[in-house]
Amino acid sequence: MRLIIPDAIKSIVPYPPGKPQDELEREYGVKNSIKLASNENPWGPSPKAVAAVREATGNLHRYPDGASYYLTQALAAHHGLGADEIVLGNGSNEMIEFLVKAFITEGLEVICSHPSFLMYEKFTRMRGGNCQVLPLAGMRHDLSAMLAAVTDKTRLIFIDNPNNPSGSAIAPAVLYDFLSHVPEHVVVALDEAYIDFADAGLHLDVYSLIRNTNNRCAVVFLRTFSKAYGLPGLRIGYGLMPRQVAVCLHKVRQPFNINSLAQTGALAALEDQAYFNEIIDKNRNGRRFLVERLSRLGCDPLPSETNFIFFDIHADADRLYEAMLGKGVIIRSMRAYGHPSCLRVTVGTEAENKRFLAAIEECLREISRV
Repeated sequence: MRLIIPDAIKSIVPYPPGKPQDELEREYGVKNSIKLASNENPWGPSPKAVAAVREATGNLHRYPDGASYYLTQALAAHHGLGADEIVLGNGSNEMIEFLVKAFITEGLEVICSHPSFLMYEKFTRMRGGNCQVLPLAGMRHDLSAMLAAVTDKTRLIFIDNPNNPSGSAIAPAVLYDFLSHVPEHVVVALDEAYIDFADAGLHLDVYSLIRNTNNRCAVVFLRTFSKAYGLPGLRIGYGLMPRQVAVCLHKVRQPFNINSLAQTGALAALEDQAYFNEIIDKNRNGRRFLVERLSRLGCDPLPSETNFIFFDIHADADRLYEAMLGKGVIIRSMRAYGHPSCLRVTVGTEAENKRFLAAIEECLREISRV
């Protein structure tokens, strides 16, 4: 076999998947571990969503609705938009891919930050585009640097707001000012995977930014059912955007990209806002509890508007990560993000949070940090 692989593909490092939880338990000889590394909803999805998915399994011999009609209509009503201003993806990461496919060809440019979601850069490189990756400033997006980096070849700016892994969010007044200075030929994609967990005062006016496009850049909001709605296993996300952008994304979207179970589960989850609000409250309380207790242990947690906390132990994060695995608690070292003394922990259930804190207190003593 003699493959001829494009240079753009040769240079890409595959996205590193985490090991299955049961495999980590086998390697470290532990049982009943808890996973607080992937920013998942530990309480799971609405029971109504689970019941709807279970019932829908009777129709697996049929193709899904290629337009995701009922879910799209429900999302339009929920956000006060038109159905033609909404595009669904197989996870919000597919929405990112749609944007890059629609607007980037060889030699064109994308701007994003680091640390942030790795797929912004990967999708750009797959298309032969150039990605300008700008470092966070004080663990926040450097909007001034982004504006300065825009050229006539720039087509997309990706901003995850709130940011992963810092948990920081941009004040609306600051973001509105930034958007007013972005040239019209650039599409700004606000990746809001964690916005449901953020304080209400940090939410933008989606309607005005999507509809008010005269003499200003297009803004796309990316959302997901994987976080607050607790449906990452179904892989479903969506984008809110001007009609002209939606038309472009539908041109690069595969038919039947949203499977029938995902459509059914997401619709039922969206309709159960009482359960959704309960999850938001539980996360807020758990996040406050973890920040307070981590501070007492001598760690430095950053303020978070998400369902996770980024914290500095001022020691070797990998060593603490390994020690925590030995106690059956899976968190995330931030060394790969350029922060070798920092870790990230997902807000868990009350029992999981207490177990995490007990384990980290023991492990910090073991590595002479307390």
